[in-house]
Amino acid sequence: MWGYARSPLVHKSARCVSLRSRTPTRTKEKANERRPPITFPHKNRHRSVAMVSSSSMSSSLSSSLPRPLLLSFCAVVAALAFSPGRAAAIDLAPSSAFAQYGSTRDTYAAAIGLTWDWNRRWSLGSGELSGYWEAALGRWKGTAESGSGSAYVTQFGITPVFRWRPDGGSSPWFYEAGIGVNALMPVYRTERKQFSTVFNFGDHLAVGRSFGAQREHELALRVQHFSNAGIKEPNPGETFLQLRYVYRLR
Repeated sequence: MWGYARSPLVHKSARCVSLRSRTPTRTKEKANERRPPITFPHKNRHRSVAMVSSSSMSSSLSSSLPRPLLLSFCAVVAALAFSPGRAAAIDLAPSSAFAQYGSTRDTYAAAIGLTWDWNRRWSLGSGELSGYWEAALGRWKGTAESGSGSAYVTQFGITPVFRWRPDGGSSPWFYEAGIGVNALMPVYRTERKQFSTVFNFGDHLAVGRSFGAQREHELALRVQHFSNAGIKEPNPGETFLQLRYVYRLR
C-alpha cells in the first residue's frame, strides 16, 4: 500500500512545476498583446507639422496686421508705383503750403505743412484722379488728464493723399482721401481720452474748392481720425473737424 499512496507534498510540487512551465508562455503572450505595432510615421509627421506651422503662421500674420496699416501700406506702394522711377524726375520743391485748424469736443489742433504733387494723373469715371505727398507739423491743446490745466501734444505726420476732380479734372471742386502715419509727442492723454502709443495712423476725407485766377487758392473741409489701429490698448481714437487753406506755390 505504501507504493501506491500519493503524498500531498509530491502533489503540490508537481502542481508548482506545471504552473512554472506555463507561466513564461502566458507572460510572453500578454507582452505581445501589450506591445504596439511598429510603424514609421516620420515622413508624414514632419509633413503634417510643416503644413500646420505654415498655415498657422500665415493666419497669425494676416490677423496681426491691422486694416489701416494694410491700407496705408497699399497707398504708399501705389504712390511709389505710380511715380516716375528715375531720380532725375524727382522734384524736391514743394507744390503748395497749407495751414489748418481743427477741434474735437475739448481738444484744439493747428497745423502747417507742405505738399508735393505726384507726376501722374489718371482718368477715373467722369473725373480725373491725382495725388500728392503731405508733411504736416501740428500742435494740439486739450484738458489735462488730471482735469485741471492743459495738455499739449506735438504732431508730425506724413500722408499719401488721393484727389479726384469731376468733369475730367476741370471742375474747381475736389474730393480727397488719405491714410498716413503720425507721431504724437508726448502720448496724447486728456481728461476724456487716453492714448497708449506715440505712433498713430491718421486717415481723412475732405471736400474742397479751388479759386483764384490760376486756382492758386484752396479751401477744404476735412474730417480726420487718429488711432493706433489696435496695436496697443487703450485705443479710444480722436476725430477732428478741420478747415484747411492751401496756397499753390507752382
